[in-house]
Amino acid sequence: MDLFGQLQSLIAADEQRMRILRIVRGLDLPDCWVAAGFVRSCVWDDRHRRSPSPLPSDIDVIWYDPIQVWPGHDAVMQSTLYSLDSTLEWSVKNQARMHERNADQPYSSATDAMRYWPETATAVGVRLNDQGVIDVAAPFGLTDFFALLVRPTERFGTEKRSIYVDRIRSKDWQAVWPSLRIEMPPVEPD
Repeated sequence: MDLFGQLQSLIAADEQRMRILRIVRGLDLPDCWVAAGFVRSCVWDDRHRRSPSPLPSDIDVIWYDPIQVWPGHDAVMQSTLYSLDSTLEWSVKNQARMHERNADQPYSSATDAMRYWPETATAVGVRLNDQGVIDVAAPFGLTDFFALLVRPTERFGTEKRSIYVDRIRSKDWQAVWPSLRIEMPPVEPD
């Protein structure tokens, strides 16, 4: 089975994640994905042959619509999700405006926005489509992800290196998943 199929199987076997995907699908947001730690911890737990970790402290729901960029729309969607499940911390962000906060060029889709995230292993999203199939968005593929390799995306390996390094330290993923291999970008000479 290819890596995309493996990821689909892992998510499909997780009742809690499937319930969340059904809830998010009900929002009917365009180009919408549940991403980052929601997906990452599921795979890393499996690769470490350990019981599933608790869900991440926040559930990252990303979507893309260049027409509805008002931040209040995200707040309404977040509130709607909270009313459907108040046990979870929801984070809803329309990626059509996030390039401004991140000092990037405008993104063309939610998947394109993931190309600008700090590490390749974070840049993975899943969603439940109308046919009940799990779609996977992984702009960098899934090889690093399944190989337990954490590496920076292009700008986080150079101009945003300090953000990547601080993030690796603060997340301390190796304390939970000790087989991870963390790639640290070289320090640029002055």
